[in-house]
Amino acid sequence: MAFYEVYSHPALIRYKTSVCTKATLFLVVVVCLTYIPPLLVAYRSQGFWIKRSAYEEQPVVRFQYQTLLVAATSTDGDYVAWSTFPHLNNMLGSRLRIPSVSVREEDKNQDGKLDLLNFQLELPLKPDEQVYSIQLLLTFSYQLFVSVIDGSSPFAASYDLENIIQMYQDRNLSTVLSCPMPVWTVGRAAASPFQLKAQIRYPLELITYPSDQTFTCQLVLLIFLWVFERIQRFVFQNQVLTTVPIPLGKPHLS
Repeated sequence: MAFYEVYSHPALIRYKTSVCTKATLFLVVVVCLTYIPPLLVAYRSQGFWIKRSAYEEQPVVRFQYQTLLVAATSTDGDYVAWSTFPHLNNMLGSRLRIPSVSVREEDKNQDGKLDLLNFQLELPLKPDEQVYSIQLLLTFSYQLFVSVIDGSSPFAASYDLENIIQMYQDRNLSTVLSCPMPVWTVGRAAASPFQLKAQIRYPLELITYPSDQTFTCQLVLLIFLWVFERIQRFVFQNQVLTTVPIPLGKPHLS
C-alpha cells in the first residue's frame, strides 16, 4: 500500500544544560560576538558606516521659451540684440534684430521626461556686419522630486511642520550647464544670416543625502545574527557541545 503525506508541522527542540558548562560559555561568547562587534565595526569602519548616500533621478526640465540674445558686431562696443521680452525690445531701438528661432525638445528613452533641447537661431545681419561674440540666455524650469519629509523615519521630529519648513528653506538645489563644447565656424557669406545651433542635454541628477545611521547599524546587526544563528544551530544539533535535547510537543492524552 502506498503512503502519502497528509499533514506536517515543524518540531521544536529545546537544548538544556547547567550553568557551569562549555555550552553556557559558548552561548555567552556568541551573544557578545553577535552584538558588540557590529557596533564597533559600524562606528569605526568608513565602509560600513556610510555618512552620505546617493541616488540618481531624472529631473523634469522644461524650456520656458524665454530668450535673450546679444551679439557683438564690432570691437568698439556695437551690438544687436533680441529677446522674448517686449519691454526690452522696445528699449533696444535700432539695435533690435529679430531672428528666426527653431526649438525642439526630445524624449529619447520614452520615459515621459524630456532628455534634450535642440535650439537653432538665425540672426539676420547687414552685409558689412560680422559677429564677434554671442551672449545667449535661455530659461528653464527644473524640478526634482526631492522630498523634505523622510517617510521611512520612525522619529516624530521628521514630521514636525517647523522642521519640515526649515529644511525646505535651507536646502540649496541648483544646476549648471557643464561641459560646453562650442565650435565657431568662419566664412559666412555676406547675405547669409548668422547661425547658432545648440543642443542641451538634461542628464540624470545625482542626489546626495545624510545616511540613516540607525538603518546601517541594523543592517550590520542582521548580518551577524544570521551568521551566528547558523553557527549555534550546527553546534547544538550535532552535539558539538554536550546538551540535553528536549522535544517540545503536546502530550498524548489516552
